[in-house]
Amino acid sequence: MTDRSQVEQLVRELHKSRLEGDLDRLCGLYGADARLRIAGTTDGKPIAIAATGSAEIRPWLSILVKTFRLSQYTLLSLTVDGARATAHWRVDIHSKITGVVVPTELVDLIDVRGGAIASHTEFFVPV
Repeated sequence: MTDRSQVEQLVRELHKSRLEGDLDRLCGLYGADARLRIAGTTDGKPIAIAATGSAEIRPWLSILVKTFRLSQYTLLSLTVDGARATAHWRVDIHSKITGVVVPTELVDLIDVRGGAIASHTEFFVPV
């Protein structure tokens, strides 16, 4: 059974790994059969990613880490209910390709199973 502190720590580690761009540590937080979904919009254009299992999730996370640097992190709220967490956070997203910086708010919906992320849905929108 996963307790509240374990779920909270997993969410904080997820965000820390994203901020530090540590792909191996980031991928290690997901279970082998985890689901990842990312949805949002930038410049009025929708973006959607869906992946299941580590073989599909790692390439997407690799693209995110290689393309974007995150800074000015603020965790606005974190709610844990059993093995589920909802995190509302804000960062500046720096494109390593264009140099553009976009202040962005994100919401993560995370389900934890066996101490790892089983399902992660992330919504984002520039502010």
